[in-house]
Amino acid sequence: MPEYKLQRFRGGWAVAVYKGGKRLSRRQLECRDAAGAAAEFGRVVEDAQRPVDPTVRTIWEGYIAAKVGRRIAENMGWTGKAVLAFFGDRKPAEITEKLCQAYTAERRAAKRGSKQQQDRFAAKGRAVPIGVTNGTIRTELNQLRAALLWAEKANMIARAPAIEMPSAPQARERHLTRPEFDRLLDTAETPHLRLYLLLAISTAGRNAALLELTWDRVDFERGLVFLGPRHSLRPQKGRATVPMTNTLRAALANALAHRRTEHVIEWGGEPVKSVRTALGKAAKRAGLPNLTPHMLRHTAACWLAEAGRPMTEIAAFLGHADDLITQRVYARFSPSHLRQTADALEVGRARTVR
Repeated sequence: MPEYKLQRFRGGWAVAVYKGGKRLSRRQLECRDAAGAAAEFGRVVEDAQRPVDPTVRTIWEGYIAAKVGRRIAENMGWTGKAVLAFFGDRKPAEITEKLCQAYTAERRAAKRGSKQQQDRFAAKGRAVPIGVTNGTIRTELNQLRAALLWAEKANMIARAPAIEMPSAPQARERHLTRPEFDRLLDTAETPHLRLYLLLAISTAGRNAALLELTWDRVDFERGLVFLGPRHSLRPQKGRATVPMTNTLRAALANALAHRRTEHVIEWGGEPVKSVRTALGKAAKRAGLPNLTPHMLRHTAACWLAEAGRPMTEIAAFLGHADDLITQRVYARFSPSHLRQTADALEVGRARTVR
């Protein structure tokens, strides 16, 4: 049986669930004073220990509550619109391979865009785009699987069902050349997008890490950018600590002088939650269709490989736990990749010269 503990958390109180000495989850309590938190803690534990047969909706909402304050909780608020419309009232035991395939088929047939966007297509006599991509469907089902596995660990359900996924989309090979990036930078009309682009290409950071970056993690004295928690002993996946380039240092110094929030990427006195619209418009002006924030991280990694940097260094720059995935994706961009192996196959006079 899990063990429940009342703990201090973010200036208030939280209930934490442990099993075998390992914390499984933590949920913020509403009461801020000790007495009120203790009473609320008792009610939460009583409810948690009461035998239940939760629906997917209950599990999904519980998982979001356990991850409050993290980006996954915000993302699942959006993906939940599709997932809960289909799975929400079902029990985990009802989820089968066939049901997952039915969800995939329904999402592939779904109309894309908002009602207003669909109406605009119809008014122009154009067909409304149909079909959500496999990548989006896999994201939705992966989040469902994560919530169900969490429920199993929290003893809400006996066992999380297997989730059938559509095939993974082919990896995007496209990355920007240096002239293309320069063109993109020239078309960035707002300061926050220009800074975002310089930050993305100079740190190879993930989109979420860049948007969440705060000034306390920018160290001008040592010339470092901490994409993850500055003093964490367990770095977050994909969030490395990287040196500033000279160009980035100058851009950051200018942004710091004009800052209005604690976030590095800001606009109108507010942190920026997404750059997709601004980036899409700039990419269109630059003649670079289908540009995504992740493509900038991919571009930075490709440039490092093309410069002949060791895969271990590139892995560290990207925040990979080891260089296995780095080798698999980026080694082929290195000018020295398989060069000695190819030399062993040299024939004729060229072979004797060597």
